[in-house]
Amino acid sequence: MALFKNAKWIRSPKTEEICPKFVKTFEVGKGLSEAKALIGARGVYFVTVNGIEFSDKRLAPGWTSFRRALADEEDLTPYLHEGKNEIAFTLGSGWATGEIIRRHTEGWMAHGQKDPFGRSLSKMYPETVALVAEISLSYENGEKCVIGTDGSFDVLSSQYRYADFYNGETFDGTAKEVSLGHAEVIDSWMPKCEKRNSPCVAEHERVGVREIIRTPKGETVLDFGQNLAGYPVIRYTGKAGERIRLSFGEVLDKDGNFYNDNYRWAKNDVLFITDGKTEVYRPHLTFQGFRYLRLDEFPGEVNPDDFTAVALYSDMKRIGRFESGNGKINKLYENILWGQRSNFIDVPTDCPQRDERLGWTGDAEVFCRTACLNYNTKGFFAKWLKDMALDQCPNGAVGSIIPATFIGNCSAAWGDAATVCPFEIYLAYGDKKLLRENFPMMKKWVDYIHGFGEEEYLWIGGSHYGDWVAMDAGYGSYIGATQTDLIASAYFYRSTDLLVRAGKILGIDVSEYEAMKEKIRTEFRRAFMKDGMPVVYPKGDALKDDRKEVVRGVTQTAIVLILHFGLAEEGEKKNLTDTLVSLIEANGGRMTTGFVGTPYILHALTENGRSDVAYDLLLQEKNPSWLFSVNHGATTMWEHWDSVNENGEFWSTDMNSFNHYAYGAVYDWIFGKALGAQIPDEGAGYREVAIAPHPDRRLGFMSASEETAFGKFALAWAYRENEIEYHFEIPEGMTAELTLPGESERTLTAGNYKFVRRA
Repeated sequence: MALFKNAKWIRSPKTEEICPKFVKTFEVGKGLSEAKALIGARGVYFVTVNGIEFSDKRLAPGWTSFRRALADEEDLTPYLHEGKNEIAFTLGSGWATGEIIRRHTEGWMAHGQKDPFGRSLSKMYPETVALVAEISLSYENGEKCVIGTDGSFDVLSSQYRYADFYNGETFDGTAKEVSLGHAEVIDSWMPKCEKRNSPCVAEHERVGVREIIRTPKGETVLDFGQNLAGYPVIRYTGKAGERIRLSFGEVLDKDGNFYNDNYRWAKNDVLFITDGKTEVYRPHLTFQGFRYLRLDEFPGEVNPDDFTAVALYSDMKRIGRFESGNGKINKLYENILWGQRSNFIDVPTDCPQRDERLGWTGDAEVFCRTACLNYNTKGFFAKWLKDMALDQCPNGAVGSIIPATFIGNCSAAWGDAATVCPFEIYLAYGDKKLLRENFPMMKKWVDYIHGFGEEEYLWIGGSHYGDWVAMDAGYGSYIGATQTDLIASAYFYRSTDLLVRAGKILGIDVSEYEAMKEKIRTEFRRAFMKDGMPVVYPKGDALKDDRKEVVRGVTQTAIVLILHFGLAEEGEKKNLTDTLVSLIEANGGRMTTGFVGTPYILHALTENGRSDVAYDLLLQEKNPSWLFSVNHGATTMWEHWDSVNENGEFWSTDMNSFNHYAYGAVYDWIFGKALGAQIPDEGAGYREVAIAPHPDRRLGFMSASEETAFGKFALAWAYRENEIEYHFEIPEGMTAELTLPGESERTLTAGNYKFVRRA
């Protein structure tokens, strides 16, 4: 059933108009009891009624698969009066028609009108913004009136002269709004609209200027002290025509000058031209990632109180808290939170600043569990997973980016978000309905891998990102040294295992996949292990009888995946763990892992009796380590371990984000292993938890809490001279199975508990 019954999609008659304004004047009679507006758009919009901007939604209606569009409902009742009223919608390109789409599809366009999986680009990536809306008026006498978008809407050129996510925004308060004619009704295919049931993007933290910097080059730069995604709010009174032009950056260079070469070809330029009246300006149709603002043009003296940085992200409730006795670890945790905030702007993006800001599946796959610990992300991920299912190819392939702009590699650990994310969301919230909705996508993904190539139970060949930006393949390498066939086949096993577990939870017969899982494990061990250790072969030679152990040797990531994914026999684990520790020691007590190995390395060590080494890595301060960036002033997570090296030099300009949340997945280990709280399949949604803490005196104390559906769940440990205290708060309705170090399991029901043991 169509959501809009009395409205049509409309567009500007001037297709070159970037930010058109759609206006409708209408009469309101006596006795109005309620007025609602249902609004959908291709692009992003903001709405005013009688000149008043009233909605707290930002960048509405968000980003979805090209097959659907979201519609938001607004209450207009307080803003209407008897007689003539005016409603106006100003649109920008957003995620639909701007550079974010054009740049990533131009390669496809050069080779025809279909993407690599046969989808029509003309449908996926239209050229113009568009609007659909209904205003419903209800009166006390029972009468109703519906005003829908159609050809009677007037279209004006707005004072927003330009707006694009990558390139910024130009607002000219002196510009006259010129009539462009009446709206054109769109007769061609348009996406189906659905009413939003996910959190909208909204304003959150507001950060003031920490320092005004005059750089060695003579630039005036505002430092907000925090890297974030959002926009600046500027209060300025001046003469008509005066200009304020801003550039955005995350870091200063080693000489203290403004730097944003890592933004690549994203201009990130905001120009505000005042009309001579008192103005409070904020960008309406774009956002940026930044810590620093360079004032490229600014009339008069700069007052820091006139500038505020506003953080934008989806309106999720924060549910997690953490603190320890180590200030640097606490700072790391804050950086993880800011990395999530900055990259959860309607979709889980890789970074919020350069010419990407795309829904990379690999980043979301490794970070999903941590995301659920920090915020209630159920609605956020439910929306994104629906778009993943819509953009999944007919053969089951899942691309690197959702919603799909370009497919990129159909890569292991990236496409596996199709199984990992639905299962993690189920564990966090216990929603079987959501798991059931995503089960077909999970199955299609596993079937895709199963049918790939000549090997039925291995994933051999294909194009993969590997252990992305690992440190073991030489400086400047993107793909780490771990063989991609090994990574892919390990993930084949993991995704099949998750599919089997999901099927059993849902009461679906998955016996076929259970048998397949065991065959994958057998074949993995035959192809990639010898005498209980991983072996590495030349690409394509993994299954030859005359095996030769070549190529770079055994890697940390290879061992981590074998241990953590359950591909090792019990008797092999000690030798594997000892070898992993030796590799860490040989690298100066540091990791070499990238996006694939890093999220699991501390887990693999702790699960195999070496939590001491896991803490060594957590507390390591030399590069590569989590605390290296903390020591170098990071306020979010970096894309590379060495985004800036010890000499203050940048890794590169082409792939060097300072706000990339993937490595923040370490909080999953802090909560799940250091504090020890794990959710078993049967305890999803915190009905049951298994608690097995692994304390370490070097932290002094550690505590965390989660707001669950049952109430507050809290756990902590603290060292007191020769003793260690454990504290647990279990809400009504939750059961915890507690195993303290060296002790047998005991059951905790609702209540507050304290245990004191010798340290």
